[in-house]
Amino acid sequence: MNPLLARTGVYAITPDDTDTSRLLARVETVLAAGATWLQYRNKAADADLRETQARAMLPLCRRHGAALIVNDDWRLAAAIGADGAHLGEDDGELACARAALPAGAILGASCYDDLDLARRAAAAGADYIAFGAFFPSPTKPNARKAGLDLLRDSAPLGLPRVAIGGITPDNARPLVEAGADLLAVISGVFDAADPAAAVRRYLDCFELPASQETSP
Repeated sequence: MNPLLARTGVYAITPDDTDTSRLLARVETVLAAGATWLQYRNKAADADLRETQARAMLPLCRRHGAALIVNDDWRLAAAIGADGAHLGEDDGELACARAALPAGAILGASCYDDLDLARRAAAAGADYIAFGAFFPSPTKPNARKAGLDLLRDSAPLGLPRVAIGGITPDNARPLVEAGADLLAVISGVFDAADPAAAVRRYLDCFELPASQETSP
């Protein structure tokens, strides 16, 4: 198993920004603050710009020990040597991506509000499963609504679970308590007045309360 899959924390997803220098500076801030994984996602960029930006992010992630996951496009992930790819239900067959990606590459799957979809993703070779939206999301205002039970009920699949959708430092702890290993956020960090402080607040949600730390 890729050791990056054992890590918990913040799964930062890049905003739509066609200014590569500005985007890299924003990403650097978030990674330096302790983001665990980074997903490169840019719906405003064309194919050439996406490749340029994704390649530029790889050394940043390496320097900070973060995984670089490419959204939607496993071929781009493989071409640049990223740590893996994330596919939604309209981004191609997971089994095909699994067979084509190098050994050890991470493959994630969006499972929305559907436990059966998560089971099928696991069977097709997904390394992690993502559920959401758990809260109203400014990025996808019409996203399907997911419930906390999905995180609990998917535990037997034995895969890391990602929660996404409108997650803030103030509403994130119940997701972690229900079993979320990673909190996927875009605006929660990149649109924050202080992105580094926002990352640290999300990470605080993974800290056990003192009463649990000291209990036998």
